[in-house]
Parts: sequence; C-alpha cells; structure tokens
Amino acid sequence: MNSRRFLVMLSLVVLTGLLAAPRAWAQGKRQIVQFTGIIASGDSLLGVAGASIYVPKAGRGTNSNAYGYFSMAVLAGDSIVVRSLGYRNQTIVIPADYQRQSFSVIISLKEDATVLPEVRVFPYTTEQAFKRAFLAMKPADERGSSAAENLNEDLMRKIFNSQPMGATANYRQTMSQQQYNFDRRMGTAPNPQSNNPLLNPFSWLQLIKQVKNGDFKRQSGNDY
Repeated sequence: MNSRRFLVMLSLVVLTGLLAAPRAWAQGKRQIVQFTGIIASGDSLLGVAGASIYVPKAGRGTNSNAYGYFSMAVLAGDSIVVRSLGYRNQTIVIPADYQRQSFSVIISLKEDATVLPEVRVFPYTTEQAFKRAFLAMKPADERGSSAAENLNEDLMRKIFNSQPMGATANYRQTMSQQQYNFDRRMGTAPNPQSNNPLLNPFSWLQLIKQVKNGDFKRQSGNDY
C-alpha cells in the first residue's frame, strides 16, 4: 500500500512539473517589441537626422532617417540609448513585463554643446622635426614666380578687356535699364521729346514769351 501511495505521489509531482515547465519557460522568454519613434530637437519638433539608437548590452541598433524617424526590434526589459552629436544622451527602458508588440515614443533631445579638444596634424613624426623642416625651407623668389606673372599689368589689362560680363554685372545692367525706361515714361529722364526743342511744348511756350517781350528785336549796333 505504501509503495502504491508513493508511486501516486511521484506521478503527481512529475505531472505538476510538466505542466509548470511551459509556464516557467514562457516567463523566462522576453517579448519581442517593435520600437519606433521620432527624435526631435528640443521644443521645435524638428527631426534629428543620423541619431544613433542602440542597445549597449545586445550590441544592436539603428539610425534615424532625414525626418528623425526610426524603427528597430528590441526585447522587453531592454535599455535603449539615444545619442546624437551636440545633444545629451537619453535612455529609454522597455518595461520587463511589457506584453504588446509595439512601443512608440517621441524623444526630445536637449542641446549639449561640447568643445572637442584641439587636434594638430603635422606631416612629420614629431613637432621638432616639423619646426626644423619649416626653418630650413627656402621660399621661391617673388620675381619670376607665378604670383608675379599673374599680377603683370599687361596680362591684367588683357583679362579685363576680354573678360565676359558676369551674372552680377548682367543683373545691375538690367536693373539700370529698367529704371531708366521707367524714368523716361514718367518724364523725369531725357527722352526724344525733351531733347528736341521742336517737339517740346515748353520750348514753344518760352519762344512765344520771348517774341512777345521783344527779345528778338534788332538793336542798334547789332547785325542780327
């Protein structure tokens, strides 16, 4: 009887373990979540392009596109780091008990100006070698050099006379011509009517006044 009872209890323990194993395995397996969002710049909501979104422990990540949008697969419980040059790093944590298949956020990064250390690049192995080479350098004589030839007076005159009109000169010429035509239509600029006294009514009016005043009468001692 005791052995029979022992076998029954052993069977119950094994059966309970078999039933509990899938549940424990399911609890140990983390949920796969599609992590999507937009990375914005401060309060402007302008997308930050090229920002890094990665999971340090897993060694996987992605970058935001030109509009600041990104999408990547993560696991529940992951800590995602968002970083971009000129902004402070930000960490997003997916809850460990998160059961949904997607997680969407809008991440607003704060500006963080960082002064990078100075980097000097020399074509020599050491700074002392560069100084010795610089002091031993013999610059070319000004006469006969290409710089002196480019400043030759005859050459500069030829370039000036043969140089075509550029975009700026064309624009100024066009604007000046348009303004001149407008002034002619308004009567404030010289035109054929104002230059020809026979076609100018003001010239005729002045001539009539001169005739009435006797300005053209022959005077003694004058041949006209």
